[in-house]
Amino acid sequence: MLKKILKIVGITLVVLVASLFAIPYFFKDQIKAKITEAINEKVDAKVSFSDADLSLFKNFPKATVTLDKLLIINKAPFEGDTLVSLGELNLKMSIKELFKGKDEAMQIEGITSKNGFINIIFNKDGIGNFDIALKDDKPEEKGKSKPLSLKIQKYQIENFKFQYFDQASQMRMVIDSLNHEGTGDFSNSKLDLDTKSTAKVSFDMGKINYMKNVALSLDAVLGIDLEKSKYTFKENKALINQLPLEFDGFIQLVDAGQVYDLKFKTPTSSFKNFLGLIPASYSSSLEGVKTTGDFTVSGFAKGMLTDTTIPKFNIAIASNNGSFQYPSLPKSVQSIIIDTKIVNETGLMNDTYVNLDKLSFRIDQDVFNAKANIKNISTNALVDAALKGTINLANLSKAYPIKPDKPLTGILKADVTTKFDMASVEKSQYQNINNAGTIGLTGFNYADANGKNMTISNALVQFNPSQVHLKQFNAKTGKSDLSVTGVLDNFYGFMFRKQELKGNFNLSSNQLAVSDFMTTSTAPAATGTTEATTAKTKKSEPLKIPAFLNCTLTAKANTVLYDNLTLKDVSGKMIIKDEKVTLENVKTSIFGGNIGASGSVSTKGKTPIFDMNLNLNQVDIQQSFTQLDMLKKIAPIAGIVNGKINTTIKLNGNLDATEMTPDLKTISGDLIGQLLSTTINSNNSTLLTALTSNLKFIDLNKVNLNDIKAALTFKDGKVNVKPFEIKYQDIKAVVGGTHGFDQSMDYNIKFNVPAKYLGKEANAYISKMSPADAAKFDNIPVTALMTGSFSSPKISTDMKTVMTNLTMQLAKQQSDKLLKKGSSALDKYLNTNAKPSTDTTKTNAQNAQKEDIKKKAGDLINGLFKKKKPAEPAAP
Repeated sequence: MLKKILKIVGITLVVLVASLFAIPYFFKDQIKAKITEAINEKVDAKVSFSDADLSLFKNFPKATVTLDKLLIINKAPFEGDTLVSLGELNLKMSIKELFKGKDEAMQIEGITSKNGFINIIFNKDGIGNFDIALKDDKPEEKGKSKPLSLKIQKYQIENFKFQYFDQASQMRMVIDSLNHEGTGDFSNSKLDLDTKSTAKVSFDMGKINYMKNVALSLDAVLGIDLEKSKYTFKENKALINQLPLEFDGFIQLVDAGQVYDLKFKTPTSSFKNFLGLIPASYSSSLEGVKTTGDFTVSGFAKGMLTDTTIPKFNIAIASNNGSFQYPSLPKSVQSIIIDTKIVNETGLMNDTYVNLDKLSFRIDQDVFNAKANIKNISTNALVDAALKGTINLANLSKAYPIKPDKPLTGILKADVTTKFDMASVEKSQYQNINNAGTIGLTGFNYADANGKNMTISNALVQFNPSQVHLKQFNAKTGKSDLSVTGVLDNFYGFMFRKQELKGNFNLSSNQLAVSDFMTTSTAPAATGTTEATTAKTKKSEPLKIPAFLNCTLTAKANTVLYDNLTLKDVSGKMIIKDEKVTLENVKTSIFGGNIGASGSVSTKGKTPIFDMNLNLNQVDIQQSFTQLDMLKKIAPIAGIVNGKINTTIKLNGNLDATEMTPDLKTISGDLIGQLLSTTINSNNSTLLTALTSNLKFIDLNKVNLNDIKAALTFKDGKVNVKPFEIKYQDIKAVVGGTHGFDQSMDYNIKFNVPAKYLGKEANAYISKMSPADAAKFDNIPVTALMTGSFSSPKISTDMKTVMTNLTMQLAKQQSDKLLKKGSSALDKYLNTNAKPSTDTTKTNAQNAQKEDIKKKAGDLINGLFKKKKPAEPAAP
């Protein structure tokens, strides 16, 4: 009997488990249909989801419907904007809900969602993109049952981002990393909802940032009246960063908008409340901190939030004679006084004002004071502020737990007043801006994460009504020193409206090392790696010209160190704008001569680019074409030339993003140069040594290259040299061809060589000629081809062919001359010593005599050219 019972139970369990797996497949299409029907009946938007699944295991014995990648995209007037994006949406319900008919409501008991984005937009006409509900134009169908209804007991959202933007007021709020959950019975019209929330909040208005990633948390029990849409704060605890707050009152939704009647305050008056307002990453732990005095935040908001009004509110932040000292630090901050109010008394946004009536503190004997008033906040903010006091920067890390890589030093003194309106700042109407006073810094020392030290001995900024003057800035870093003065024309536009920073500056320096201003970043190394491995992970950050800069810098430096180069007497102008530096009239002394430069460098695109014109005057060829890698690639053969050169170079291409040096594979341009007082040192060149061994008639060390002019172009790593002429004694040569930056080459040299240089045999022939005849052989063409590479050249010439042809031409000329001479003598003899005769015997004698003369002439020619006589046949 027991076995039968166990068998039945086992079979039942198997059937139950199998059913739990099978049922979702049977009802999946029904669930999809109901969800699609519910959406289509409710919203006027483009809604999609990648899939809908049903599980009976996630919340057994409840069923869970999961929608993946739910998207709600707006239609006009917000065409294409994303309203809602949910990575995952889970709906929890009773299993019996799956068996309801098509027209029966399916009740939802729980909702959870992950990785969501909600984007609320109000356009300039005050229309919101969230108003996507279809209008009910069939009131007679109001009683008709709906495919979905809510009976929520619990809901939860995880890792959400909420964005709100009002185009009219340029107000933007972002709630990021939002996690929120609530528990309560929404089937009742009145309930207590137990909620927990955490988030980071940022708030901007126009181009001014008021909050950035402020950490908020709220644990609250909300009394909810669903019929009246009223939400009342009961038990609650909020934190702004680490500042505790308590709320009392309610928020109610009505047809005209939202009704607020809220009060809030800090639960205690301890000065630790102030330290809690500072983000934890800056304030460290508050445990063991000694404080005196008080700090309180209190306020209220009461009234209607509509399209035209806001609730009246008053926020008061106050401290009287506060102080604090961290247990591990030697100094304290004393005499802290804060008196700040943020107030709106009318319900109109523009009537909001901020009064920072006093902010004061003291470290040792140094006292710092500030005050500010801001009015007309939403349309054209009016600012009236003042700073006065002294801060010893070395005391900051001794009194507050900031952690610089190395301790700061220096004395900051400020005595500044300013009064302006934002409209004048935005329009650069400097006549409406009133500034006065100075800010000075002395003895400042700072070391960055890479160990580079910056020391500012003196800096002084003077505020005038229309401009900010940098009266003095003397600094040293690494091997560099610099002194800067100048004027900023748009300081407030840069500070408050994110406009360009405009100015004109003058820089002077005894020595500037470019490497002192290069930055590097270190990629984190894995645990357990060696120091050598860690070093390999260091990567230079791509250098970017700041987009906010729009200024001119006129510079002069006695010495500039760049890579392995030392530049003297450097001067010129830099115009920085739109992530681009334009160089004008830059001059320097280097390589025994002078270099002038103009052009531009831009880092606006993904890859930095440059476009430069260089003018080299009287520079040493050996130094410039061996120490500058770019010139070495363009003209590698120039390294064996002694002397100077005048040249102009136009080139453009890409730059290495970290080193800001030319990417040689991308440069293109042209070079036109003239050699001055130059000689060749062929012993230093594998190429010229090989060339000399193939051309015996020329000594390259004695070639004079004075006043030689050369022109070449380069592109895609290949250089084309336009043919140019050189001379050696009475030999002329034309050189031309191409080579690559990879050192491959394809050159030819066409010589015009007098025959006398082409060997003893040719000279033997020419020595027997008259000067007039010998002159005909003064320009023998000889061609040399140079291929392979500069380090491993391949030389070929047509010397053998030239010598063969030359010998034949010389021999033929001498042969023709002697034959002509012999024939002429014979004819003369015959014509003068013999007359025509009819005597046959006499005629035969004359013919025999003529043949004898011809034979002797032929023997003479053969003897001259050393031709062998044919062997006589042997006697029979």
